Amino acid sequence: MKHRKKRVALLFGGRSAEHEISLISAASIYKNLDKKKYRVISIYINKKGEWKIVTSPLLSLKSLEQGHSFPFLPWASAGLAQTIQADIYFPVLHGPYGEDGTIQGLLEMADVPYVGAGVMASAIGMDKATMKTIFKEKNLSVVKHCVLLESEWIKDRTTILARIKKEFPPPFFIKPANLGSSVGITKVKEYSQTSAALGTAFSYDRKILVEEGIKGRELECSVLGNDNPKASLPGELIPFREFYDYQDKYVEGKTSFAIPAKLPSSIVKEIQRISIEAYKAIDCSGMARVDFFLEEGTDKIYLSEINTIPGFTEISMYPRLWEVSGLSFPCLIEELIELGFERHKEKKRCLESCL
Repeated sequence: MKHRKKRVALLFGGRSAEHEISLISAASIYKNLDKKKYRVISIYINKKGEWKIVTSPLLSLKSLEQGHSFPFLPWASAGLAQTIQADIYFPVLHGPYGEDGTIQGLLEMADVPYVGAGVMASAIGMDKATMKTIFKEKNLSVVKHCVLLESEWIKDRTTILARIKKEFPPPFFIKPANLGSSVGITKVKEYSQTSAALGTAFSYDRKILVEEGIKGRELECSVLGNDNPKASLPGELIPFREFYDYQDKYVEGKTSFAIPAKLPSSIVKEIQRISIEAYKAIDCSGMARVDFFLEEGTDKIYLSEINTIPGFTEISMYPRLWEVSGLSFPCLIEELIELGFERHKEKKRCLESCL
């Protein structure tokens, strides 16, 4: 008997500054989905938040934008919304309005299975300030940092600049709290650059972080699973410029990678252990990429951040680390889909037992 293909709704694009990266990730996932097992429903979300069913994420941006899009709210659609019949939803929406729990909340309300972290883990994973607070509570080492609000900056710039000068010797980093893909990040090498760096970060978010610069190696580890996650071999980024910025990630591609990283087995095991601890600390599910600094001279490991919808391009670390750990890109996607079904089934069981 022939089995029906599972219908996977791929959600991509979105309202964030990482819109274009989402298109690249979705195209990679689409190309690596086993078409013998899955039927893909491609749903493009434009920068206004309007939805549109398209033939695939491989279309040009011009083609994606052409034609009618519809708002998903029933009272706003005036009957124009297209019917979407999917078995599971796969959000590939990096940054705010996709990776931050908002789309996950919509899918939870609809009571449908979806790939990746739930509402809470997504929200925590998006907010670097809250994330670091939880990591510190779990005794996981994070770099020295402070959190600033735009309202504080507007009210008293002199005091804030003095505080940064006192607490953070250059080089240090200034970044938006709720964004990824290195958007809005500045490496400050001289104090004279601080005001401009703050302005850049605040143009993307009302809350930002100032972080100590750690001299050392940048490492990443991929995590996969629900309640019993597993960690890949770690990889290393070797930035072409001052740090692995947006231009190099998605335009120039000059940064080199060591996959897997050349590390003593003791450090590999510790990176994997901390990755799983960080994953569990925010109650993550499905997938995440965990980023680290390994300090030069001391070999102290600093947990940087966790990304609940990591990049899925052909050169992205998340799938590449699983490939060297023995899990191919197509098999990785299949396992993520099954984890989404598993999580939804378990949640339904718990809810039904309460009725």
